[in-house]
Amino acid sequence: MLEQVLQVKDSELARARFNMIEQQIRPWDVLDERVLKLLDDVPRDQFVPPAYLRLAYADTNIPLGHDQVMMPPRVEARLVQALDIRPTDDILEIGTGSGYLAALLASAGHHVYSVDIFPDLVEQARTVLERHGIRNVTLDAGDAARGWGKHGPYDVIAVTGSVPILPEAIQADLRPGGRMFVIVGDPPVMEALLITRVGPQAWIKESLFETELPPLINAPQPARFVF
Repeated sequence: MLEQVLQVKDSELARARFNMIEQQIRPWDVLDERVLKLLDDVPRDQFVPPAYLRLAYADTNIPLGHDQVMMPPRVEARLVQALDIRPTDDILEIGTGSGYLAALLASAGHHVYSVDIFPDLVEQARTVLERHGIRNVTLDAGDAARGWGKHGPYDVIAVTGSVPILPEAIQADLRPGGRMFVIVGDPPVMEALLITRVGPQAWIKESLFETELPPLINAPQPARFVF
């Protein structure tokens, strides 16, 4: 009986994953077949907290504790597509969260260095990544809100919390030709940006879409006028 229940559950999750790709991801202009295959191959349900299993493929933020969330799948998909990850890329992820995005990035690139300020989230992600045999991820507990040069420079940087202003210190960790995804602004309107380093002190900025995401802890703040 238990095996039958598990089979039904697996079947439901597989259908939900298919629907996520076809009804959420493709309509949001994610058409890169490499990205769509990643989303099909990496089971998102294995990374969500058990209490939210039925929401694993829903178009919503999923709470992780500490006021942190998993981004909606369509945002994760756009992030991966925009970064155009190559098999030789070394990647910095700022904000490990559940470990799901690290799994996607590691499956596309050479190596992922993922940092989270909350040690318990790091350890939970480590457990699930090891369970799935994903070994090209180095996890650290620490504060990377002002950059993380420990393993840099990087070909790709993914910032998984929003920042009020574009973080110059994090940009500086990119190699020439490197790409960074970051969500900038204040609620309720924030802008997802792709930043590409084109020279020693030159970057170009591309606006991707509007969204809203909880802030990156300790992110640099803009100067405020005091009256």
